[in-house]
Amino acid sequence: MLGKNESGKTAFLSALKKLNPVSGVSEGFDLKDYPRKGYVRYKRVHNENPSVVIRVEFELTEGEVKEIEADMGPGVLKTNIVVVEKDYQNRRRWVMDINEQAAVQNACDRANLPVEIRERTRKATTFAQLVSILEALDIKPSVVENLLIDIATRYKTPMRDQVATYLEKHLPVFVYFDDYSTLRGRISIPDIRRRAEAGNQLDDADRTFLSLISLVGADLEDLEAETNYEHLKAELESASINISDDVFKYWQQNRELRVEFDLSQANPNDLPPLNEGTIMHIRIWNNKHRVSVPFDERSKGFVWFFSFLAYFSGLEASGEKHNMILLFDEPGLNLHAMAQYDFLRFINERLSPKYQVVYSTHSPFMIELDKLAAVRTVQDMGDRGTIITDDPGSHDKETVFPLQVALGFGLAQSLFMAPNCLLVNSPSDMLYLQVLSEITSSRGRARLDPRWVVIPVGGADNLPMYLSLLGDNYMNVAVLMDVTAKSKRRIDTSNSGAIRNGIKVVEITKVREADMEDVFEPSFYLKLVNESYGKDLRHELTMKTINDASPRIVQRLTNYFRNEAIAGGKFETYRPASLLLQKHVEMRKDIDDSTVERASSLFERINAVLPNSAPAAAPAAAAPASSAAHHTWYTNGERARTPAGQQ
Repeated sequence: MLGKNESGKTAFLSALKKLNPVSGVSEGFDLKDYPRKGYVRYKRVHNENPSVVIRVEFELTEGEVKEIEADMGPGVLKTNIVVVEKDYQNRRRWVMDINEQAAVQNACDRANLPVEIRERTRKATTFAQLVSILEALDIKPSVVENLLIDIATRYKTPMRDQVATYLEKHLPVFVYFDDYSTLRGRISIPDIRRRAEAGNQLDDADRTFLSLISLVGADLEDLEAETNYEHLKAELESASINISDDVFKYWQQNRELRVEFDLSQANPNDLPPLNEGTIMHIRIWNNKHRVSVPFDERSKGFVWFFSFLAYFSGLEASGEKHNMILLFDEPGLNLHAMAQYDFLRFINERLSPKYQVVYSTHSPFMIELDKLAAVRTVQDMGDRGTIITDDPGSHDKETVFPLQVALGFGLAQSLFMAPNCLLVNSPSDMLYLQVLSEITSSRGRARLDPRWVVIPVGGADNLPMYLSLLGDNYMNVAVLMDVTAKSKRRIDTSNSGAIRNGIKVVEITKVREADMEDVFEPSFYLKLVNESYGKDLRHELTMKTINDASPRIVQRLTNYFRNEAIAGGKFETYRPASLLLQKHVEMRKDIDDSTVERASSLFERINAVLPNSAPAAAPAAAAPASSAAHHTWYTNGERARTPAGQQ
């Protein structure tokens, strides 16, 4: 479930839990749970006419249907869909479509009635009608008497109640886990024992601890008296090892941790209830730093993960609850993005094969793109209340924002899966490369090799982040970046830390600073600008109009638009590029041979680093291409400097 804060996700999961909580009826609904808007009015009728809090629809399995039919005969359920309700007085009621006529006829078939009597009973649609028909017989064979006795005993309970008995047996228990369920670092054994005996005084953290104790096989009395300390210590350590082993199958963030349990007498100076009796200590030992800290003072992500494993393992080991639905409220909220992926793997590998799992989240990293059909969006719709739906389009943009981020990240990941990535400055650069590649190819010159995946990075400032994302997982990463005085410094900084195999590049544009736009002749580029900005310009632009001293035509236009307050004072490079993409067929005749020559030369140098490609005009002493991933830098102006020793 995906939704904003206060959208109703927790309220929904909490209500679902109370339908049949794993902890029992003590976690039922209370009058105070009723919505405040109508609370006073409802309170008057609560005792006589309690409202239904939750209504859940279940689909019975084939085995569950057969179990009911084995007792009551085939066809007693018209459908395998049943509904269970629970009201504010915690009474459950089943709603089902019963076919009493089928049950009546099944009972008659089992009784082996004589043919003439059987023909009369075929008219009966209820047991009351069947009894009336049988009682009216002048002569009642023993089979009829036996059937009447069977009806009086077996069917004196309404059929719905009989079917409900079977359904109650199969009703799943709901296991709810959130941040409040995590283990505490210190637990007073006498305090938790007193509250457990008093009933209904335990919180979620207490139940997690009791689940851990049940997994150990100890009881609170043994712990409180520290009976056979060495034996208890061995059991606690065994439980710690087993749970830790489970955790570290999925916890990849820090494998130098282990959880330790110990018992001691309370310090009288501590605050109640930790000032008396036996205290259980839960600590985390860090092998790397060789220190331990109280459990609840460690990374919240690890504490949550371990606590859930302890709780869940205790439930599994009890053997009492096999039909469980697991409810997670914001699971892994404090986990790193990669740890959230680990938890999803835990859900898919350990939980989902045996249990149904429902969880709420804000995190795009908790959304599985191959299971989008399972995503439900949640939104508070005012007077309509909280609405949960599988239609993201029906909710506002804030609600579906994590889904959009997840989809965007997935798209980026699919781009990065390509073995050859060409990083460019902007989307306009990507469009120019596409158009120029088609034009150079049509004139028999080199084009950009289709094996390159072109990715706009948004400027030199973003290069280090992209390079870290790409890492060492790709054969080739080439960078085609605008060179200005500012970007040079950023490129050189990234260059010194990233390049594995630097390559010198002959200047393409023959100017000291350049953008991708400078590959074109200035007159042609101004034609694109004039046409794309025709409605904003007061007159046609020429090189004399934009007489700035900058060698970069984009910088001249940027200054001119700002000074003349054209188009809000901002020149957008994408508009001319988009125009060229739309009209490249009719405008390609205006692109001169010099532009084609520059573009072709650029493509040859970019393609040269691809596998099985010989570099154009490669130096005689050039080393063979490395099989390892490497970053290659291409610029439209001056070549990027490479560190000493990488010439």
